[in-house]
Amino acid sequence: MSTENTSTVVAEEIPNLLITPNAQEYLKDLLAKQNTPGIAVRVFVENPGTPRAECCMAYSAPEEIVPTDYKQDYPDFAAYVDTPSIPYLLDAVIDYNKDRFGGQLTFRAPNSKVPRVGPDASVEERITYVLQSEINPGLAGHGGNCALVEVVEDADHGLTAVLKFGGGCQGCSSIDLTLKQGVETTLRQHVPELMRVVDQTDHSNTEGAYFK
Repeated sequence: MSTENTSTVVAEEIPNLLITPNAQEYLKDLLAKQNTPGIAVRVFVENPGTPRAECCMAYSAPEEIVPTDYKQDYPDFAAYVDTPSIPYLLDAVIDYNKDRFGGQLTFRAPNSKVPRVGPDASVEERITYVLQSEINPGLAGHGGNCALVEVVEDADHGLTAVLKFGGGCQGCSSIDLTLKQGVETTLRQHVPELMRVVDQTDHSNTEGAYFK
């Protein structure tokens, strides 16, 4: 597969998005039915870096091409990738699985919901990044999640992150262990200036808790 850039994109922003041969064949036939010479597909992420992130693919007629998109050339069509979406499409795979009902196009993008932070990111942004990329994937196994409420400067304890747990973590009997040995340790490893983590969650509500 060759690639051609329609804009100035630095090397680290070149997408490693993979469209499998099965998906290429399916898209080739789908695009041919549009009866539009030069029609392509466009790949982008809505609400990237958030739990609401959604990976999308749309038709892109020649007159609809976005000049800043990154162009990937496949044998029978071109795919245009939204440049701001590139970091969230890391390790993304578009595949087509045939079955007795015809088949289904699948879009797996494991990094679409992970927020990105730069060297000048605030403490809040860095904490949110660690929660989404390191902590919540583990809590998800118990049906739980954790979000940052605020960061405060405590007179006695220093910089403090106030968190709120939800899902299977709310009302869980092992939440103190999770908070201290898991969440706080991980956060302080990644955000050294953070001195303490506290939990704002009302754990008297045990409905849906993983451990009661």
